Amino acid sequence: MPDSLSKGNFKARLRRYSRDVRDDGGQAFFLFLRDSHQLVGGITLNNIRRGVAQTGTLGYWTGERFARQGYMFEALTGLLPVLFDEFGLRRVEAACLPANISSSNLLEKVGFTHEGLAREYLCINGVWHDHLLYAVLKADIVP
Repeated sequence: MPDSLSKGNFKARLRRYSRDVRDDGGQAFFLFLRDSHQLVGGITLNNIRRGVAQTGTLGYWTGERFARQGYMFEALTGLLPVLFDEFGLRRVEAACLPANISSSNLLEKVGFTHEGLAREYLCINGVWHDHLLYAVLKADIVP
């Protein structure tokens, strides 16, 4: 299996992000430290569905040494109003592995509501995994 963190794979990922933006199918955001400009993590909004749905699926990651320091909480609470107001979404969805308590807690702290369990929702490293489903509505965040 190729290394997803290799320079070539990262360039391919950036090309895909660019294509998603052009096609209004997704957006990618990177988190950097204010002082050193060091990359902390990223947030992606994929599967943007327009028309009657006006929704998208949120994904996020944080470098291990930056985890549980509030960076992702700050980024998500700042980004959600932008997704609702400037991108015109009404609903943002997210999913996490049931064992990922930190991610579940983060989503709930940011304002997401647990909506259920999706069986065999995503294939990770060749294995299908169940995921907890979360969503937040514009009305939940923006008064």
